[in-house]
Amino acid sequence: MNKSELVAAIAEKSGLTKADSKKALDGVIAAITDALKAGDKVALVGFGTFCVAQKEARTGINPATKETIQIPAKKVAKFKAGAELTDAIAD
Repeated sequence: MNKSELVAAIAEKSGLTKADSKKALDGVIAAITDALKAGDKVALVGFGTFCVAQKEARTGINPATKETIQIPAKKVAKFKAGAELTDAIAD
């Protein structure tokens, strides 16, 4: 499912127009992004939790040249599914 399909599904399930659904989805994405940028965690009870994790610097290998390279440390977004979501997709 891509973004436009998700907007259509939101519109169908909520009774909102597609334009309003797109604005709502964009607002949710922006709010989650802003919270993660600020170092906060976003917990949606039953659905899951978004957080930022720090990956340490490490040594890797360039598969094309087999040359050893240094991979710098970076922050990554992580998502952990909640119990209700996990149960819903387990069936």
